[in-house]
Amino acid sequence: MAKKIETALVHAGRKPTKAYGFVNPPLVRGSTVLHASNAAKDTTGQRRLEPVEIYGLYGTETHFALEAAIAEIEGGSHAQVTGSGLSAITMPLLAYLKTGEHLLVPDSVYGPTRSFCDGLLRRYGITTTYYDPMATPEALRPLFQPNTRVLFTESPGSHTFEVQDIPALSALAHELGAKVFLDNTWGIHHFQPFTRGVDVSIHALTKYPGGHSDIILGAVVVNTEADWRWLRIGSLELGNYASPDDCWLALRGLRTLHVRLKAQEAAAMRIAIWLESRPEVARVLHPAFPSCPGHEFYLRDFTGSCGLFGIVFQPQYTAADVVRMIDGLELFGIGASWGGFESLVLPTTGTIRRSAGTGVFEGEMARFQIGLENVDDLIEDLELGLAILRGA
Repeated sequence: MAKKIETALVHAGRKPTKAYGFVNPPLVRGSTVLHASNAAKDTTGQRRLEPVEIYGLYGTETHFALEAAIAEIEGGSHAQVTGSGLSAITMPLLAYLKTGEHLLVPDSVYGPTRSFCDGLLRRYGITTTYYDPMATPEALRPLFQPNTRVLFTESPGSHTFEVQDIPALSALAHELGAKVFLDNTWGIHHFQPFTRGVDVSIHALTKYPGGHSDIILGAVVVNTEADWRWLRIGSLELGNYASPDDCWLALRGLRTLHVRLKAQEAAAMRIAIWLESRPEVARVLHPAFPSCPGHEFYLRDFTGSCGLFGIVFQPQYTAADVVRMIDGLELFGIGASWGGFESLVLPTTGTIRRSAGTGVFEGEMARFQIGLENVDDLIEDLELGLAILRGA
């Protein structure tokens, strides 16, 4: 039967009869797998594309349970877990691209993705062009080259939250012979990538699936056998591995993801609305707000949001003012991650932009991750912080 997302999060990746009746899949650690005979070992060696325990590096029951769950939630056919969210980006890029080829990446991209493109990929002879995340297909078409193999997307964009027109961009990329990658970390639960033309969906499971700021993990999801072959073989050749302990914790986190995400979504919306009303704030960068670029695509393609958004301060406030405000907050930690139970904030002004038409904001910027604290307490803390910003 087709399951709604709340049900899928509870049941995906679970086989209680195989787990001897326990509710949760077992935590399986190990390197060596023993086989009944040499013939049986040879058979398993030919089945590396399947969830078969051959050798610890290729996955255990714990890995396979999480992969099955993530694939189901994303609406894909196969998933590969990786050791980090960043490796979930770098591994498929290395698997799909080779020397002499080209990819397109939005200017709003996660900083380490840009560093990987400008660093290792460039050294390997793979070139990157950065494009305006709000580019229409007509504007983006001239940037495709005969050797363009991947259109990378990130929607919403890192720090600046632009929502891209993924269906239209996917149609263009497929017309021109390129695969579409999406960093869908923000949209887990709320954006179904394969119904909108995406070929490879990427997640930092460190964030909301983990939910407790205590694991480092990623996942890559595909929806065809051909893409699975590229992804799985590339993963094995690169020696990709994820900790089974972190996989088990991510499985546990999935069971409560819906209720945590709904609570954090509601809290973030309330705080974002309050911030939008403040005279110190020029605008809110939250996909659910009309002031956010691509808001119309959010309304069309997403079923909800999460606890992560940004704001732009009025022009009279300096970077030093914003830092002083952030340092003065009591309940917001200063940390680079998000998706956990705790509220965080970072100044985000100075994001690198290389394409025309992007990164034009009125003033200094900050990014907020809203956790599970009492919303009134968070607003009171922010009110005191804004007083510090004003120099009051």
